[in-house]
Amino acid sequence: MAKVFRSPARHGYAVEVSPFIPNRVACAAAQYYGIAGCGTLLVLDETETGICLVRSWEWSDGLFDVGWSEANEHVLVAGGGDGSLQLWDTANHSGPLRAAKEHTQEVYSVDWSQTRGENLIVSGSWDHTAKVWDPTLSPSLTTLRGHESVIYSTIWSPHIPGCFASASGDGTLRVWDVKSAACRLAIPAHKAEVLSCDWCKYDQNILATGSVDCSVCVWDLRNVRQPVNRLLGHTYAVRRVKFSPFSKTVLASCSYDFTVRFWDYSRNQPLLDTVEHHSEFVCGLDLNLHIPNQVTIIPSSLYTPLCLWSVRTHPVIVSTSDFLL
Repeated sequence: MAKVFRSPARHGYAVEVSPFIPNRVACAAAQYYGIAGCGTLLVLDETETGICLVRSWEWSDGLFDVGWSEANEHVLVAGGGDGSLQLWDTANHSGPLRAAKEHTQEVYSVDWSQTRGENLIVSGSWDHTAKVWDPTLSPSLTTLRGHESVIYSTIWSPHIPGCFASASGDGTLRVWDVKSAACRLAIPAHKAEVLSCDWCKYDQNILATGSVDCSVCVWDLRNVRQPVNRLLGHTYAVRRVKFSPFSKTVLASCSYDFTVRFWDYSRNQPLLDTVEHHSEFVCGLDLNLHIPNQVTIIPSSLYTPLCLWSVRTHPVIVSTSDFLL
């Protein structure tokens, strides 16, 4: 069963389920595919009958990613096409609490750390750098360089403090140590741009990557000479990958082929299911930490809606495409 939310003239880029409120999601969106115009950040609640708007804010440039605070249920961070990060509060109806602009090009990825005793934000940009911030968005704590192209994805390890992974247009997956401000591992993951990466929630050594080459690769950091599994089935670029919060070997991917696919990389036949309900690129997805078998998906077109799916055998997903919110 799917629930749908539409908004005019906005293209969805990212969606994230609240870590505190099971029925709440945030969506980052832009006008005109982020090429021109403003951006919109939306907070939505699922109800028994559909999806309703809780709060929305406009920004002067497109918004490409969003992440919830792990310490405050009202606070979010978003990344913008103007090189800025903004802190937003659902209790504040006006502008952001704070904005910081250090990146010189689009901020395409933001993530809030999940490990105990840590409260950090990481951002990845088209300027080839990743930056680490405290939750007030004061001047960045460190800038990490090493990628030779656009950084599309940055994600904190849920296991190791001060450690995050990044995926880039240079074809590599990199693992970084914030304390030493150094790259600890660089994996030539694909022979094409890598658009997404994610950590397994159950094993600190397992990550997945999604690429323009249409494949999803699962990696074991203890042996990176070849992937644990290469998941084939998408027919266009894989935009996002997400591991299940409920199953060690299950993950989801969304693609410019308009589909969302579910995989179990431990199986000889890893493809579990394919969702083909979108009519545009699917740019974002998230799996609900609170509700098994729910997924949120964001498509990318003007008239394709945000969808929240309940999938019988898989975690709840939220996804986005270029969408009418």
